[in-house]
Amino acid sequence: MSEASTTEPTADDLFGPDNLPYGVYTTPDAPERPRIGVRLGDRVLDAGAAIRLLNLLEAPEAALLTAPSLDPLLAAGRPAWSRVRAALRTAVTDPDRTARIEEAGLLHPLTGVTMRLPFTVADYVDFYSSEHHASNVGRLFRPDGDPLTPNWKHLPIGYHGRAGTVVVSGTPVVRPSGQRRPPGAEEPLFGPSGRLDIEAEVGFVVGVPSRLGEAVPMSGFRDHVFGLCLLNDWSARDVQAWEYVPLGPFLGKSFATSVAAWITPLEALEEARTAPPERTHPLLPYLDDTVGDASSPGDGPGYGYDLRITVRLNGETIAEPPFSAMYWTAAQQLAHLTVNGASLRTGDLYASGTVSGPEPHQLGCLLELTRNGRDPIGGGFGKRTFLEDGDEVTLTAWAPGPGGARIGLGEVTGRIEPAR
Repeated sequence: MSEASTTEPTADDLFGPDNLPYGVYTTPDAPERPRIGVRLGDRVLDAGAAIRLLNLLEAPEAALLTAPSLDPLLAAGRPAWSRVRAALRTAVTDPDRTARIEEAGLLHPLTGVTMRLPFTVADYVDFYSSEHHASNVGRLFRPDGDPLTPNWKHLPIGYHGRAGTVVVSGTPVVRPSGQRRPPGAEEPLFGPSGRLDIEAEVGFVVGVPSRLGEAVPMSGFRDHVFGLCLLNDWSARDVQAWEYVPLGPFLGKSFATSVAAWITPLEALEEARTAPPERTHPLLPYLDDTVGDASSPGDGPGYGYDLRITVRLNGETIAEPPFSAMYWTAAQQLAHLTVNGASLRTGDLYASGTVSGPEPHQLGCLLELTRNGRDPIGGGFGKRTFLEDGDEVTLTAWAPGPGGARIGLGEVTGRIEPAR
């Protein structure tokens, strides 16, 4: 695992040519014309226009970058993803080509564009893959029993959420209303949630679909998954507590899920591969990732990702969850998601579940940080057990890159608005 630098990285450090995440943006002079861009430092490159100007791709693949969303690029498949990325790297690393891009005015300041949801979300699945998070929650709610349920070490637990309420970073989050039963009460009440929480997560974006009835093995992960992004799965804990037995999360989760405006391709994260935690229980063959080498350049499934996440509440750091500690990997999640024959669609989004580490400052939700509201956290924002109206939460992250560089992930920000 790479050591953190003693100097704060700049946008140029985090979003250089080794990164090039994809997004969709509009400009003030053409607000109804979404364009695909790649982030370069604190600017966004008009990817389609740059490739046309420099004639770096054949027409069919150049057209992938002139669509109003990432959908056609996601569906194009891994060979096309590699060729498009190589062309964009050439465009931004060759001085003569970069000069032509600058002269053509194809680099826009980030502050001057509006970012859009970059792809059409087909389906949304949320997993529960951090052993530290699951154990902490188990101890809170089952103090006299085993913190983990009997199935937890045998399969990645998940639930299906709502694709229609996935929103791009910066979209306000309206405090949800619903049923909840206060402690000691016999009947439920209806009204705004009083225990609104965050969940710091990582989302994986599916590109290539699969056929109904055919499972996708772990080895198919890199052929089907285009990239990843930061994700905040907002949670109304009081609504969730009353409704979740026996079928699991519903209205307590479905009101909003925020994702970054930038999708980092898996190819940008080769240096961030890391071995997952030691497996303590034998795994069934379709989930067995104990063979292979995380440092291998091949496509074996036995690796996670070393992502360093920071959670800020009203500008102050409250947690730093390490994604490398996740028990279940993205390849295992994909295999389990499809093992019953469920098909993948372009734009499917599946999330890791709350990312938490073993240390007190590494907990990825307020439920854990405040021990279910018993121990408030404090700062310049005052005291908090759960979120108040006006609070703003921001997730950022970086991963090790080539030659000691850092690969930045696009941030996820959301501000809480009062219930309506």
